[in-house]
Amino acid sequence: MDRRQLEYFLAVAAHGSFTSAALALRVAQPSLSHAIRSVEREVGVRLFHRLSRGVRLTPAGEALLKPAQQVLRDFAAARASVQMVSDLTAGRLDIVAQTTLAVHPLAGLVGAFRRAHPAVTVGIEDPEQATAVVEMVRTGCSELGLTDFSVSAGDLRTYELPDQQILVVLPPDTDIDTDQPVKLGRLATFDLIVTPPGTASRTMLELALAGVGARLRIAVETPHRAAIVPLVLAGAGAALLPLPMAEDAARQGARIARIDPPVVRRVQLLWRRGPLSPAGSAFVRTVISATGGGSRTALDLSL
Repeated sequence: MDRRQLEYFLAVAAHGSFTSAALALRVAQPSLSHAIRSVEREVGVRLFHRLSRGVRLTPAGEALLKPAQQVLRDFAAARASVQMVSDLTAGRLDIVAQTTLAVHPLAGLVGAFRRAHPAVTVGIEDPEQATAVVEMVRTGCSELGLTDFSVSAGDLRTYELPDQQILVVLPPDTDIDTDQPVKLGRLATFDLIVTPPGTASRTMLELALAGVGARLRIAVETPHRAAIVPLVLAGAGAALLPLPMAEDAARQGARIARIDPPVVRRVQLLWRRGPLSPAGSAFVRTVISATGGGSRTALDLSL
């Protein structure tokens, strides 16, 4: 039996006659009678005693009454829940991002999104590898992804965000003129704090130094990114970090300097082809607005 049949059953039970129920529902009485007979055939028993004046529930009809009412309440709740998600007054948005990108720019973008849509919960995953970000979006584990250009997005849709500028972050007692950029080749003379091989930050650093024929001089290798700034502050070595994270380290006492030529990290937002959820569409619009998308605001999020 379907929702419409249950509505007809409850209307007949409430009004005590097929005629009154049909009038209340604004349907033809034969259609209503046919629907009730279909339900009775399905359950294998009569639900109403047909009387000379109206109808009365049989014991089987009495047994169906409360379950039918509950089913319709559940339908109403489901419809309301879907509507709330559509209206962004409820729901959840899952985003996957490389760790440093989760700090910046994702944190600020999620903040802007949540200010506009405070009823939507945001879940953030942060795998080490950029390839994992792409795979999680492609397989639907996350609706949106944030990664650099070290991996191909393949058939995913993309939106390019502003580049991340990378700075060198040095221990507080480093004797260096931070008003002048540090030559890229000089980075090879620093004891460096790095993430493990294969991570995006490590790969970016290796490629930058390879471009000037230099190699890493590793002081500390750690997967714990939250430990990098404390290690720099403790004098364990230098590190390369995105501008906002470098500036935060400077407020804690680290020395920071720009790099010549500049080291930048290109960043992109990813999602699968096909319509996004209401929350996903709203987040992409937030990103475009926050990053000055200009003509790129014409992205068709339904494709």
